[in-house]
Amino acid sequence: MKFGIERLIEDPTLRAPLAGRRIALLAHPASVTRDLTHSLDALAALPDLKLTAAFGPQHGLRGDKQDNMVESPDYLDPRLGLPVFSLYGEVRRPTDAMMASFDVLLVDLQDLGCRIYTFITTLRYVLEAAAQHGKAVWVLDRPNPAGRPVEGLTLREGWESFVGAGAMPMRHGMTMGELGHWFIATLGLQVEYRVITMEGWAPDAAPGFGWPTERTWVNPSPNAANLWMARAYAGTVMLEGTTLSEGRGTTRPLELFGAPDIDARQLIADMRRTAPQWLQGCVLRECFFEPTFHKHMGKLCAGVQIHIEDPTHYDHAAFRPWRLQALAFKAVRMQAPDYPLWRDFAYEYEHHRLAIDLINGGPALREWVDDPKSTPEELDAITAPDEAAWEEARKQFLLY
Repeated sequence: MKFGIERLIEDPTLRAPLAGRRIALLAHPASVTRDLTHSLDALAALPDLKLTAAFGPQHGLRGDKQDNMVESPDYLDPRLGLPVFSLYGEVRRPTDAMMASFDVLLVDLQDLGCRIYTFITTLRYVLEAAAQHGKAVWVLDRPNPAGRPVEGLTLREGWESFVGAGAMPMRHGMTMGELGHWFIATLGLQVEYRVITMEGWAPDAAPGFGWPTERTWVNPSPNAANLWMARAYAGTVMLEGTTLSEGRGTTRPLELFGAPDIDARQLIADMRRTAPQWLQGCVLRECFFEPTFHKHMGKLCAGVQIHIEDPTHYDHAAFRPWRLQALAFKAVRMQAPDYPLWRDFAYEYEHHRLAIDLINGGPALREWVDDPKSTPEELDAITAPDEAAWEEARKQFLLY
């Protein structure tokens, strides 16, 4: 099984169109080859490529910024002497000067398959800039570790943001290369675009269901510690818009959640009673944890861990993390109707809209949670049509 970066390195014919052109690389710490060489170093070792710049997205090119909204500066790469431009610092869209540094941008980013994960927004921004400046973009494709399943409400018009790149559901089930084709088509861009596809990717195959388990996992962001987090992320990411801890400051971030003032055992019981069909494919376990940083730092939290690491319990087709987490919010409301659940703070450079609404691409999820009369069937009724429409719309862009 080969990723796009490996095919480009191994096959000179794939690199032939790059001859004589200035090359830049957009990458992050998980942009590594099979032998764990960083892609920037691997490409710099090729004598027939002329690297002139590099770009880093949120959390940086080589290093990790722990939390959201911790910016990275521009700098010179100490190994190669190349300018490294930050797309999560003073700007999030490349400037004219940045675009002038290259002819072809190679994009080698490991994604998590979730709309809110900002690397796909950065892909959209560089495609728009490339169309404006007459530059080429090549995506060196990588697996979607969450696989092909689709889940969640589609982002509504007017709710685009840095955590909402376009009208797709929370769990989109596409690779970066495929999403590039979708962005170009839906935005009407005229840009030279190419995908160096993977070889041998089998997104429906056990046990990885998207992630080839023979490959080493490298965190694409500091709290994306493993495949299990990637599977749960389309649901647990919503915790960022709440006062509940998402486990930052623990060793299992975004696989568990909780707070000092909830009854986790009752929460699980209420979830099972209200919508057991939304809890399939995983095991929920009552737990206790004390974050060493971030929300509820130093306080003992009662919580729930979502276990999807045991193949005897995990069912890829049945597991629905977005509904599971929505149900957890509903159970909090059942336990304490006036619980201060929604966190009101500046989230990814947005100051006037609730983070939970930005994350979900509209207010519908929050309104469902807050309505004491709403039912699981009613959330299904507004979500299922979005999911079906996306599955149909994405078909023409699938490469595998």
